[in-house]
Amino acid sequence: MSTLLLSLETSSPVCSVALHHLTTGRLVGQTELRLEKSHSSHLSVLISQLLENTLHTLTDVAAVAVSDGPGSYTGLRIGGAAAKGLCYALDVPLLAISTLQSLARQVASRTARPEQYLYCPMLDARRMEVYAALYCADGSEVLVPTPLLLDETTLAEQLGGQSLLFFGSGAAKFQPLVADNPRAAFLAGIEPSAVSVGELALAAYQRQEFRDVAYYEPFYLKEVYTTTPKGK
Repeated sequence: MSTLLLSLETSSPVCSVALHHLTTGRLVGQTELRLEKSHSSHLSVLISQLLENTLHTLTDVAAVAVSDGPGSYTGLRIGGAAAKGLCYALDVPLLAISTLQSLARQVASRTARPEQYLYCPMLDARRMEVYAALYCADGSEVLVPTPLLLDETTLAEQLGGQSLLFFGSGAAKFQPLVADNPRAAFLAGIEPSAVSVGELALAAYQRQEFRDVAYYEPFYLKEVYTTTPKGK
């Protein structure tokens, strides 16, 4: 009987894979690779190695979850294609989990008094722009994922009322702009993980929040930047 949830996280330079037991929620295993532009050639290898190391096969997988974005356009495309391919081949459902929400869960689950903060994951975009959202400790959404242009007035209303905890690849750009605000706290070293994607996907699986495999596209939030070759 298939009992495993396979989760993929490819929205950042970290390529991450995790296995959870669907019934108990137990983390069966995880693996990741920190290597720029490696997802296309290494994702399938990481999946195979994790299954082998945990003494499982693809036939044990009952559902696949993927980090939905926002994040790296190329990374999300690779993860989405891999997840859809697995779902087709195994005839199992697909779950798509917000990259920003999974980051917030990762941090809130490690915080001693999680209710004291609103959680603001920030993913680096271009120049002084980030992709960000706001979540309560229980995962409820306060601000939907949105592109933010960073300056001294960004999130001023929210910072005027409650302490916010900022983290993710874009947070360091914002820190100098609010250095004098005692309600702004920052946490370094937080990166997207397939483990937190899987934790949210376990609950989504119970709610049967499945995506249409044929038509699924990652949540890019903004269209990919393209350039026109010279002479065109």
